[in-house]
Amino acid sequence: MSLIQDAKKKLGELFITGFSGMELSDDTTAFLSQAQIGGVIIFAHNYENPAQIAELSNQIQECRTDLPLWISVDHEGGKVQRFKRTPFTRIPDAHAIGLMDSPKLTFDVADIMAKELKAVGMNVNFCPVADIHTNPKNPVIGVRAFGTDEETVSKHVTAMVRGHMVNNVVPCVKHFPGHGDTNSDSHFALPKVDTPIEILREREFKPFLKSFKSRCPMVMTAHVLLPKIDPDFPATLSKKILQDFLRNELRYNRLIISDDLEMKAITDHYGVEEAPRMALIAGCDLLIYRSEGPARQAYESLTRDLDSGKLPAEVVLEAAERSQTLKKEILLPYTPIQVADVGKLLGLPESLALMQKIEENAKKHQ
Repeated sequence: MSLIQDAKKKLGELFITGFSGMELSDDTTAFLSQAQIGGVIIFAHNYENPAQIAELSNQIQECRTDLPLWISVDHEGGKVQRFKRTPFTRIPDAHAIGLMDSPKLTFDVADIMAKELKAVGMNVNFCPVADIHTNPKNPVIGVRAFGTDEETVSKHVTAMVRGHMVNNVVPCVKHFPGHGDTNSDSHFALPKVDTPIEILREREFKPFLKSFKSRCPMVMTAHVLLPKIDPDFPATLSKKILQDFLRNELRYNRLIISDDLEMKAITDHYGVEEAPRMALIAGCDLLIYRSEGPARQAYESLTRDLDSGKLPAEVVLEAAERSQTLKKEILLPYTPIQVADVGKLLGLPESLALMQKIEENAKKHQ
């Protein structure tokens, strides 16, 4: 098999795709199976109740070939928690958790989050937020951050990482190299941060670096332009940021995943067909698409790029190898979820009591 043919076969591994509905349609099942897609992302619109999401997880995993799929979710707590309805435990936002000033307690929160997610088949949580809330006018981070200084954020991020890892749920620190000092939301525009590299090294980079030392196996990029480092491309599409700094300076060798490539920070400035190729060449290993149509379009575009030589086969093969290596570490041996047992594992009294304690403490600080 030629390198290009091998890369085409493994291209699907680089995709995390959303889809509509509370069960897989025949079309989605065919796409996941035939393209050997690496994983999916679950949203609130895919969720009705724990038994349903557990059944859906099993259905997704029936599409696997040799290795399980990543089944991922944004489940930070606060306003970013896809499974909010009982019996899932409602998780306070990171700011409230940070106010407790207890890494042990943060670990316990992460342990609860990971156990509940694992109970319904999730194996990746796009959490914790490692951004430092340095800009009070930031419209997107705010209480999603553990604090306003590096030390606070670092100690809670590393505790959150460890609480996931002990349960074999992959945590993903985000958004490298930092989204805490922006004035705009990358869902709607391309934020720009004029912070010099010296300050980034002393401040923004540190929570990420410390999470890597805690063996965090996944980091998400920020759709943020940092002109002092790369005046041309946001971090997700920047070789300078992902290769020179993340890979070489910080010596990070695990999975780099893009933030959602359907955000306007990317789609309004970079071509729909060009952006996925640019992200992979810059250094992303996995590409997130919140919906299936754009994921299919990107998959077809990248297939053409492999044929034309615009996308080197080696880039695809290296990224697929990183993803599959981590799957072998974390997801094997695979066993389906026992749906009848799911309810017993969610919303435990001690979990609810801990969250109430955090919420009551946060009210005192208002």
